[in-house]
Amino acid sequence: MSFIRTETHGHVLVITLDRPQARNAFNREMADEMEAVVDAFEADRQLRAAVLTANGPTFSAGQDLIAAARGERAIAARRGGFGILIQPPAKPLIAAVEGQALAGGMELTLCCDLIVASTAAVFGLAEVKRGLVAVGGGCFRLPRQIPYHIAMEMILTAETKTAEEMHRLGYVNRLVAPGETLAEALRLAALIARNGPAAVRAAKEIASRSHAEGWTDAEGWEKQNPIVAPAFNSPDRDEGLRAFAEKRDPVWTGL
Repeated sequence: MSFIRTETHGHVLVITLDRPQARNAFNREMADEMEAVVDAFEADRQLRAAVLTANGPTFSAGQDLIAAARGERAIAARRGGFGILIQPPAKPLIAAVEGQALAGGMELTLCCDLIVASTAAVFGLAEVKRGLVAVGGGCFRLPRQIPYHIAMEMILTAETKTAEEMHRLGYVNRLVAPGETLAEALRLAALIARNGPAAVRAAKEIASRSHAEGWTDAEGWEKQNPIVAPAFNSPDRDEGLRAFAEKRDPVWTGL
């Protein structure tokens, strides 16, 4: 059985969690499937961004606790939890959240570069309610995304926050009516996909690594150079400059 569906919209891949009967919670099979989907997305030069969405009223409840109770952890071999938590894709990933993003489901959104949420969506790290800890990145990624004391409230109380609250905190990029998240996420993805693929990958790596690793300016000047080198040496760089001079849209090769 497949728990994840994919479809392409031009240069954008839509990844749909499709285990609604279990609130899109992950077991090991689903984690392995996600890892394979992310690997294929990374390898396909025609794909420049992805949208992560879900089937059913819940975005994801995280780890399948019934599977966990019998000793089955939703950890893939290389990309870790849910096949994505330790090693998200190098290409941009946008979350389209309808309903609840709880525990590992919220940690999935912490792997994303942009978040579109319905006004009916809620976010929460519920692990401590079950005597667990948000070890899928929640405890160290969330305090970097929103004010420290608000993050600590969510981590320690396990109480949820609405999409409107998370939007005010700057966690959610776009707040839309229920049922509109995928369309809005695809609009954002199209804005990304029109840009130079190698340049976008390099820009994402610099921004995400500098944020996660706390680079100083001096470290940034040094560490960005090897990251941007492939983009600057790409045929797409020359194409972008030619297209500007010729007043036309660039035709990217993705090389």
